[in-house]
Amino acid sequence: MQTQKQNQDVISPEQAVTLYGLFLERVRRTPDKIAYRHFDIRQQVWADLSWRQMRDQVARWQAALAKEGLAKGDRVAVMLRNCPQWVMFDQAAMSLGLITVPLYTVDRPDNIAYIVNDSQVKVLLFETAEQWQTLSGVLGQMGGVQRFIALDEFAHEEPRLMSAARYLPTVAELQPAVPCATNELASIIYTSGTTGRPKGVMLSHINMLSNTHAALGTFVMREDDVSLSFLPLSHTFERTCGYYLQLMTGAQVAYARSIPLLSEDLQIIRPTILISVPRIYERIYTAIETKLEEASFIQRAMFKLAVDVGWARFLHEQGRGSWRLSFLLWPLLKKLVADKILNRFGGRLRTALSGGAALAADISRMIVGLGLPVVQGYGLTETSPIVTGNHMENNFPDSVGEPLRGIQVKLGAQGALLVKGPNVMMGYWNNEAATKAMIDEDGWLNTGDIAHISDTGHVYITGRLKEIIVLSNGEKMPPADMEAAILHDPLIDQIMIYGEGRPYLVALAVLNPEVWLHIAAKVGVRPDMPESLTDSNVEAKVLRRIARNLSGFPGYAKVHRVLLLREPWTIDNGLLTPKLSLKRDRVVSQFSAQIEQLYKKR
Repeated sequence: MQTQKQNQDVISPEQAVTLYGLFLERVRRTPDKIAYRHFDIRQQVWADLSWRQMRDQVARWQAALAKEGLAKGDRVAVMLRNCPQWVMFDQAAMSLGLITVPLYTVDRPDNIAYIVNDSQVKVLLFETAEQWQTLSGVLGQMGGVQRFIALDEFAHEEPRLMSAARYLPTVAELQPAVPCATNELASIIYTSGTTGRPKGVMLSHINMLSNTHAALGTFVMREDDVSLSFLPLSHTFERTCGYYLQLMTGAQVAYARSIPLLSEDLQIIRPTILISVPRIYERIYTAIETKLEEASFIQRAMFKLAVDVGWARFLHEQGRGSWRLSFLLWPLLKKLVADKILNRFGGRLRTALSGGAALAADISRMIVGLGLPVVQGYGLTETSPIVTGNHMENNFPDSVGEPLRGIQVKLGAQGALLVKGPNVMMGYWNNEAATKAMIDEDGWLNTGDIAHISDTGHVYITGRLKEIIVLSNGEKMPPADMEAAILHDPLIDQIMIYGEGRPYLVALAVLNPEVWLHIAAKVGVRPDMPESLTDSNVEAKVLRRIARNLSGFPGYAKVHRVLLLREPWTIDNGLLTPKLSLKRDRVVSQFSAQIEQLYKKR
């Protein structure tokens, strides 16, 4: 089993002092090592950048930003897809004592304008003409921005806008950094709340440095590792695990071209570590389940046997299961079943990290059973972000692991998970009331998640304090857990359980278009006709499928009616946050009339 001691090149928070200091120390230690791989759109080739080359590019950004006349502590925003320029801009800004505000490239323009105004952003870096068109609609609301910088070149009339080609000097020498203490503010990261305006989480250099270093005590990353970065860097989980973790260890990062091209990029990059959120693993699970439905009996039996034997082997290696005679079948099952699936990830994966939300136990069991260890973690933006994680040698995949080194956890009122440690945020930007509501006088942060802590010290997230549905009869239901179970059905792409103060639960379900065609044919309705979605036979069939996935819940956790929809819930139509969380209030408001109909007729 790999341990942290095997990587002798780890930079400690004390050696780094700041996140910019971490970058400089990495350049000093391994200047000629490949740092980043990215796809050059103009040349249509994959290109490499060494740490020395990154330093030279940071110098150009530093020189350009220095001419803006900004003061230490001023805010600058970055709205780019994952790319080396994201890192260059971030490091150049911090070298000047500036505060980075990451923006989601897919966020709504009114939300971007709010964040820019709330944090008083002076410089905003973005990429394309399409993004500028989005920003143009709210330019009047962003009068405080003195400079917009575009990576691409395109025609424009805005005097504040410059292309990076014109903005950056051809060459520049890196200048000494503006002095900065380790406990000073480094970044303001806005949480995309499902209700109300987002809040700006203030994270210091030591918040993120300490959390990154503590993570290495749980998630082993070696200097020869390669990760494929595809979660947005504006998400704190990716920023820590797909950026600062690599700086600290000297591992290499490759930037995926896009989610649609992810399968192809996995084959090209062949990563050794996969960093993802549960949704990606859920899609893999659903795709496999869909193919198994069309497979022969022998193929389904072989797959089930491979997962069962693989899972039993995992438990045996963890010291929680006995040796079985069936283990002798593993080399054959690995060749015929497991390898064919895992090779789609490039064939070199040694572990996969999952964070951002809970990963369903049956999904992790399948992935682990196929021979890919999944180590699940837990955290939130306000904790920089990681609180807990599973160790490879003590991995309980149905849990979110044990607290990272230096972090304390305990249960508060109503079983809420409380966190204390150097990773806890400085507070919310310009929102003292929200800060006090989140962190008590003793420094304990209330996550709002309901948890259970086992005798082994592993944490299990069991629900959300604010996401409990109370029916009119007083029965309580955790909608997120039920929704996660229902989403195992390949027919359903998106789901929301509703029933607060009502006599029973109903569901709003967005159908998978391909599977819907198959189901509609079986029932005998035309899938393209609106009335097919309200057909009683169709609803009955969907309710039976939902019931099967909820069989592990108490009997009263039953969905009685379902509203079927074809139009996906997206960021653009205002029903998802940039983190792809469901805006429940918005969904209820938009479909209020249809929901009322679900309760009028049983």
